Amino acid sequence: MSNSTPEFIPFTRPSFNQETIDAVSEVLRSGWVTSGPKLAEFESTLSKYFGDRPVRCFANGTATMKIALQVAGIGAGDEVITTPISWVATSNVILSVGAKPVFVDIDPITRNIDLNKVSAAITPKTRAIMPVYLAGLPVNMDQLYTLAKEHKLRVIEDAAQAFGSQWKGKKIGSFGDLVSFSFQANKNLTTIEGGCLVLNNTDEAKLAEKFRLQGLTRQGMDGMDVDVLGGKDNLTDVNAAIGLEQLKQLPTYQARRTALARRYFEVMRRELKAAGLEDLKLELPAENFTDSNWHMFQVVLPLAQLNADRAQIMTDLKELGIGTGVHYPAITGFTLYKNQGYKPTDTPIAERIGRSILTLPLFPAMSDEDVDRITKGFVGILQKHRKN
Repeated sequence: MSNSTPEFIPFTRPSFNQETIDAVSEVLRSGWVTSGPKLAEFESTLSKYFGDRPVRCFANGTATMKIALQVAGIGAGDEVITTPISWVATSNVILSVGAKPVFVDIDPITRNIDLNKVSAAITPKTRAIMPVYLAGLPVNMDQLYTLAKEHKLRVIEDAAQAFGSQWKGKKIGSFGDLVSFSFQANKNLTTIEGGCLVLNNTDEAKLAEKFRLQGLTRQGMDGMDVDVLGGKDNLTDVNAAIGLEQLKQLPTYQARRTALARRYFEVMRRELKAAGLEDLKLELPAENFTDSNWHMFQVVLPLAQLNADRAQIMTDLKELGIGTGVHYPAITGFTLYKNQGYKPTDTPIAERIGRSILTLPLFPAMSDEDVDRITKGFVGILQKHRKN
């Protein structure tokens, strides 16, 4: 009988094949490692992926959102409606351009912004809506754009987690207004760090390029001008080479993520029943296999029925060799936002889910047996901590 410790399963892990490693080596040998021909190729390939819409890449997914706001002309005195359940970058970029985030509560099933509550938050200062597609699940896109058109608002889609997701058979990013994606290491398509912005026309793309690199425009061999305040947010050819190879593998990755998510539902329900926990109010994600890219598999813990908090559940799972994550606590609970007058209790659904949500491992290299092991371990921990 073996006493060996089982291999640790992180909540996510990127996959890189030999072709990707070779592509990076080729870029390094070329001597052109910053923004160059590979970046141009990556942007062109992404443009085709999104139905020939203009695409520009950036150093990270935070820069893409900030530059989207700048392209839309949003600044001091403006309001942007968004969700309190997201990585804090979503609202930080609104603050960074001088605008004010207005938080609207979420739908408890999708965990995305509740579009039915948006109209009540619109004021004469509202300039845009910034929805977030949590774990890759889009909002109702028809409702979103009907709302935006009715109130003459820009839409900046924080689709950081939604590369490969779709709505009614159309890729997220292939339609709509300004659409921002992240290529950070835990995303379905990664360039290690990076992101892209899908824009509406050539003029917006040129403006985004200026914001990307110090506001610079070049003319001829030696002419330069700067007419807007930009930053240093360009993506390198090393990152672009990784992205090009990841795009080739995306269909395979996507199919595997979907299969793993299906198995989670099947095994979770079976194990809960076997453990006599069918009355436990564990909230599984929305069971959407049409639109979601299954970036993450998240559950909401029934803390009122447990004698342990989320941190204890995570610790117990770690002791079983299972990594977890928290995506995300409510932004309004952070000191920066509380100091500006925001209160978590103003969005009570987001507050509850933000302190109860737990991300279980999900990445393409996982096996079916990994899902079984994670689920059995998780249900066993719930059973141990269930209140009598």
